Amino acid sequence: MPADLAVIGLGHLGLPLAQAAVAAGIPTIGYKTGPEGGSLTAAELRRMHSEGFRPTTNPAELGRVRTAVICAPTSQGADGALDLQQVAAAARTLATRLRPHTTVILESPAYPGTTEDYLRPILEEGSGLRAGRDFHLAYSPSRVDPGNRDFGPANTPKVIGGLTSACTESAATFYGRLTDKVVRARGPREAETVHLLETNYRHVNIALVNEMAVLCHDLGVDLWDVIRCAETKPFGFQAFRPGPGVGGHGVAQDLTDRPSRPLRMVELAQQVNHQMPQYVIQRAAALLNEHGKSARGARVLLLGVTYKADLADQQGSPAREIAVRLMELGASVSYHDPHVPAWSVLDRPVPRADSLYEAAADADLTILLQQHRTYDLQGLSVKAQLLLDTRGATPTGAAHRL
Repeated sequence: MPADLAVIGLGHLGLPLAQAAVAAGIPTIGYKTGPEGGSLTAAELRRMHSEGFRPTTNPAELGRVRTAVICAPTSQGADGALDLQQVAAAARTLATRLRPHTTVILESPAYPGTTEDYLRPILEEGSGLRAGRDFHLAYSPSRVDPGNRDFGPANTPKVIGGLTSACTESAATFYGRLTDKVVRARGPREAETVHLLETNYRHVNIALVNEMAVLCHDLGVDLWDVIRCAETKPFGFQAFRPGPGVGGHGVAQDLTDRPSRPLRMVELAQQVNHQMPQYVIQRAAALLNEHGKSARGARVLLLGVTYKADLADQQGSPAREIAVRLMELGASVSYHDPHVPAWSVLDRPVPRADSLYEAAADADLTILLQQHRTYDLQGLSVKAQLLLDTRGATPTGAAHRL
């Protein structure tokens, strides 16, 4: 059966989209732009394949679909700018096979204006077709939240912004097969800016609560109790919680490298969040010192090295920087994570604890970085010599909280 949909890029954005499409009965191919990855389990991938999903590296197959969604990764470069090279490569591959009446949608994180000013010229030049006349072009910000058990593609509204009203309606028709609600933006720039706002909203609010964590520790105030009370307010407040740093694929964008006005609050939020791994090290060293031990030569066990609970994805996890800084202080670092069978830092394998309780009892300091469901935190708080909880997950008084 010929495919109706091509998902270009099988990472953390593309695979969940392909999974939703296959579940909706849409014949789907996945075009690999790099190693297949993402947050789906091996069982979920096998189920997709059994239901007809077909990965391919043959670009000719892209010319046989009605809808092509570009989900290529856009990582953040050393200068803080989004790297659109993989989006460009995917677009060039698609352009030479693009047929009239195809709907092309970009879901990769992008600056406002990317679809019109960056993607459109590549597609038109490579295909000889005109967007909005010969083929439909739109942007839809991805709202993937890996591991979320309450909200998935079906019950998460999808925002669509097309180059023309016909482009918007064509994209809306496609997404209407996957989700209960489609929200039409005025155009692709508005839809791209939705992604900008949603991502930066998360980073700014995490930065605020991270600063509150440092302040409350200095004041001797229980921040976790403050949050518990504050979130009872039924309006004007949404609870965010501090942590050892901000990971994941949602890159904060302050637009300092763009001609538009930079977002100064986002720039400050990035600075705050980037300082959290170092703050964890300061707290760890202080705790060891209070108990008559030096960081040099201390045995430190890190619990949970992924960026999010109950997932194997390590993208942007602060655990790596924390491990590096501990090693620089001369600590002996080991780790435990039920989702990560092997872990390397600075090209050196980090010892993995086989017996969690024994390792916690043996370590001079145990640092909880990620709250996986499998962790018995009550038991750990009893076994560990010294426990630093960066997630506020342990019972009150059972550990030193961030």
